[in-house]
Amino acid sequence: MLKKIEGVIPAIVTPFTGTDELDHVALRKIVEYLVENGVHGIMTTGGTGEFVHLSEGEKKKTIKSVVDEVNGRVPVIAGTSACSTREAIMLSKYAEDVGADGVIATPPFYFRLPRESIIGHYKSIAESIAIALVAYNNPTYTGNPMDPTLVAELTGIENMVGLKQSESDLGQFIELVRLTGDRLSLLTGIDSQFYPSLCVGGKGVFSTAACIAPKQMVELYSNFERGNLTKAFEIHRNLQNLNRFLEYDPGYVAPCKEAMMMLGLPAGSVRQPLPSLTSRERGQLKTALIAIGLLK
Repeated sequence: MLKKIEGVIPAIVTPFTGTDELDHVALRKIVEYLVENGVHGIMTTGGTGEFVHLSEGEKKKTIKSVVDEVNGRVPVIAGTSACSTREAIMLSKYAEDVGADGVIATPPFYFRLPRESIIGHYKSIAESIAIALVAYNNPTYTGNPMDPTLVAELTGIENMVGLKQSESDLGQFIELVRLTGDRLSLLTGIDSQFYPSLCVGGKGVFSTAACIAPKQMVELYSNFERGNLTKAFEIHRNLQNLNRFLEYDPGYVAPCKEAMMMLGLPAGSVRQPLPSLTSRERGQLKTALIAIGLLK
């Protein structure tokens, strides 16, 4: 079983054709681009992958396509978030069956849940699979926050190996390191927190920006690991030109896909009801890509 999760793990987009169908050829090209640029893993069917807009069959096909294209070169962490524990278990079992190295899931969303229900949800998923499980705290989107003490309770689950922390309060991340850093790999899910989270004990990032600038994100991490902190921060500060677009309201998927398309990557458009960028926003995004050296 995958024991350690660290480094730069892109949370990849799900590309669609012009008729709004899954584009498996494009998906494989994107995966190949990321692996060739040195990323340390691939996360699929998450928020950046528009999992809430995918049918069960589309989620399964996407997971399998990614696993097949990666072909064991880096770990694949499949997103199996669902409103019901039953569906999350079904997707997690499928991911294991087709060769994913681990699964990542938020707490159930829509209904507000007591902490006992959230803990029970993760225990039930873990008991159904033999591969690694990563919890995903994203309270803005789920409405069910996991505070550091709740996460600490999850460390008693045998195959719980990590946490993706998408919480704007960096103080929460520091408290997670204090309470669980010796038992869980803690990775931020917020690109603008990548360098700061490494400084306080984080192990990496589940990243939207790495779909666009994988080489720079990997260089940031590699320089930090070698102790070249000034260089790592310089890269992070430059990437902030891009990161601020990935905090776009109402979402980060459209800016990510638009940026990838500008770079010649076949990301396709977002699915309705997500809005595309305006022409003004596209111009601003292009300027950001020029600033970080991806476009001339």
